[in-house]
Amino acid sequence: MLGGVEVDFELGLDGHSDADVVLHAITDAILGAIGQGDIGEQFDPADPRWEDADSETFVRAALAMATEQHLAVANCDVTVLAERPSLKAHKPAMKARIAAMLGVGAERVAVKAKTNEGMGPIGRGEGIAALAAVMLCDRGRPGPTGPAS
Repeated sequence: MLGGVEVDFELGLDGHSDADVVLHAITDAILGAIGQGDIGEQFDPADPRWEDADSETFVRAALAMATEQHLAVANCDVTVLAERPSLKAHKPAMKARIAAMLGVGAERVAVKAKTNEGMGPIGRGEGIAALAAVMLCDRGRPGPTGPAS
């Protein structure tokens, strides 16, 4: 699973939950934006409740925490680092799935895929990484939160 989409590939991801690194990165971005640490602090990987969990559960929980602070997602930018599989054909479905999860239009979500040019464990095909940035705004008000200038 990547970005909530099943990606057919001979190798899989190993993790306590479904190991969807894209949704984990988005969860971390939301948690970080609201000052609530990271996914491992909120969802202890030693807790059997999270074994084989759908990573959408983590995104939705982080969104609920943001909602409690009267915040909503304004946009989301994701970069996946992997030599293989090629994600070109999967990016539109990932974008649509992430947008639906976050409650924003697909035009507010970017999904990019990059190789690591053969360098390091990712470049050797031994792993995959995802980075995400999420901008939150006051619900009902466009733009970033904070004092007016």
